[in-house]
Amino acid sequence: MNSGLYAACAALIARTQTLEVAANNLANVNTAGYKAQQVAFQSLLAKSGAANLSPINRAINDFAVLGGTVINRAAGNFESTGSEFDLAVEGAGCFAVQTKAGVRYTRDGRFQVSTQGALTTSSGDAVLGDQGPVRLPNGPLSVAPDGTISVNGAVTGKLKMVEFAPGAQLRSEGGSYYSAPAGTERTAVNSSVRQGVIESSNVNPMEAAVGLVALQRHFEMLQRALSIFHSDFNRIAVEDLPRV
Repeated sequence: MNSGLYAACAALIARTQTLEVAANNLANVNTAGYKAQQVAFQSLLAKSGAANLSPINRAINDFAVLGGTVINRAAGNFESTGSEFDLAVEGAGCFAVQTKAGVRYTRDGRFQVSTQGALTTSSGDAVLGDQGPVRLPNGPLSVAPDGTISVNGAVTGKLKMVEFAPGAQLRSEGGSYYSAPAGTERTAVNSSVRQGVIESSNVNPMEAAVGLVALQRHFEMLQRALSIFHSDFNRIAVEDLPRV
């Protein structure tokens, strides 16, 4: 069996997954607080401990596959809105929110107040403070850089902001929500809050669009390669095998 078929097939599968990641990034260009995902590749090798593998077996198992995705945690641009409920995190920290799936983290600070006085995300999930979900009385809102919340000049609570241990791999939960491995979150000490500001997506729309087109061309090229291999195998089966 031609090892090129395996390589082309693996590459086609990887490119399909990469296209999905690129399309998702492009779809979230305008999602506040969104962090671009980047693909990571690894080499799929025959295990070195299997001494009985032939050189051919090793050859057809030596190609790259998609090893997963990593999140680009670089900050997006900060855009002034003037709204007292729009907040942005300066630094590596995130806001903590309570969702149906548990505590999740976000840098999308487009908050609002429910009819019950709860501070919520644009999706309706409760924003967490040091003492649980944040509730606000009526009145002008002020948020200090350390997350302290004041209404009508009186302190009513403090936002829960977290940072993560070095090397912690956040996992995208859709949109601008992320989860983190248990035990990697810690109280933010090197982050601050800016009121009246939101952080835009860190996806560069021009680079994302160009990258998507390039991926589509690679995908088409690999499809043609598979078609050639398939036609070649059919020719061998029809013309050469009967002579054996």
